Amino acid sequence: MSQLITDNPIALQALLSETLFLPKEKEEAMVSSVGNVEDDASGKEVEEFIYQGDKSTGVLFILRYPDFPYFSPQAEDAFLKTLSALNLSFENVAVVNLANPHNPNDFKRIMQFFQPTKITLLGVEPISLKLPEIAHNSYMKGRVATVFNTFSFEEMFADVQKKRLFWNEFKVFIGT
Repeated sequence: MSQLITDNPIALQALLSETLFLPKEKEEAMVSSVGNVEDDASGKEVEEFIYQGDKSTGVLFILRYPDFPYFSPQAEDAFLKTLSALNLSFENVAVVNLANPHNPNDFKRIMQFFQPTKITLLGVEPISLKLPEIAHNSYMKGRVATVFNTFSFEEMFADVQKKRLFWNEFKVFIGT
């Protein structure tokens, strides 16, 4: 059997929607990275969200990259460097891409599934999630979680001032 390697989001979506038969240890490792598995009315398993990382930490990044499973390669590099500077990693935060047609674009369901305490919207307009307007690089405190709204990494690459404003506010947000 040969390996299939792709970064095409459409191909990945098709592959992730197929039933895979894996050795038990690989299957257990994949379940945590795919998300919650529930039964629908027919008894068939349905994943609630497809995401990366660990949702148990309460730190959630919401993004919308239609051309990539999560980030563009440059944005992923910047994201990892940002996390590293704050002693975080992909393993201790959760990242969900709302451009994935499998992921509900519903803030209430996001809150129920991830149960976050800190949410960062990376280039996702709050109004698209039926949230009140939140200025860029500022946050809104709710009863359960605080939502930090900022630009996408691509917007920050194009404007150093946006990057500086993000960094100054984000390190305070994560540190609290």
